[in-house]
Amino acid sequence: MSTTTEAPLVRPGVGRGLADVFRDRYLLRLLVGKELKIRYRGSALGLLWSYVKPGVQFVVFYIAMGKFLQLEKATENYAVYLFSGIVLVNFFGEALSNGARSIVYNAGLIKKIYLPREMFPVASVWVSGVHFIPQVAVLLVGCFVAGWRPDWISLLAAVGGFLIIAMFALGLALLFSAINVFFRDVENIVDLLLMVATWASPVMYKWDMVQKVVGDFWFTVYQINPLTVAVELFHRAFWAPTTPGDFSVYSPPNLLTLWLPFGLVISAAVLLLGQLTFRRVEHRFAQEL
Repeated sequence: MSTTTEAPLVRPGVGRGLADVFRDRYLLRLLVGKELKIRYRGSALGLLWSYVKPGVQFVVFYIAMGKFLQLEKATENYAVYLFSGIVLVNFFGEALSNGARSIVYNAGLIKKIYLPREMFPVASVWVSGVHFIPQVAVLLVGCFVAGWRPDWISLLAAVGGFLIIAMFALGLALLFSAINVFFRDVENIVDLLLMVATWASPVMYKWDMVQKVVGDFWFTVYQINPLTVAVELFHRAFWAPTTPGDFSVYSPPNLLTLWLPFGLVISAAVLLLGQLTFRRVEHRFAQEL
């Protein structure tokens, strides 16, 4: 006589969240490869667009802000300052834009087979990371030319800034990709947020310009934005070591002791919110799509 063990009932279409993505990381690599192949299919330059797009953006901003508005006169090595912010904001923008659309764009797969749904936003963020690496390589070359003198704090700031943006972008991608299945207006909302993101963080201007205009209270509100913290951390990591004197005078007060931990906590909270929202509605994706 054979015995059977009753397995607990599991709600269909619901997994263990990001833990399933880590468990099926081989499948994640396949999705990342698929996205890269589709994106550059029929393209003559291919991955070289990772250099061309930020390069053109940098030239436009440098001429408009550095030359026309003469911000380069008030900021030493302004080119390094500008590009270190651009590469991080571009990573955030690409990750959030593609991640928010990832579930709808992969509707065919989602309606046919079951696999961890979080796989699609994570793959979009990963692809953005692939594009982020060559831009950082170009940034490092520029830093060395400008006389980069990094210390261990520079490494801490670079890693901390990237972690803040990666978690923040993934959390928002999970949140917006889930809502976008039910309300396609989300795509336009994300585009509006990204249009503001470059100007709402100190990419082209210095943080003390904001503090002088808005005062200490609103400057604190401004600093709560994880994107602002991450950009300042990248400035501390790549731009500040190219300037003479004490590195601390180029960063907002308590950047490493207060705002770095605070940025990590806020980004982790957004990631948790995105994951909880995603898991709450993912069982309806196939039906809605």
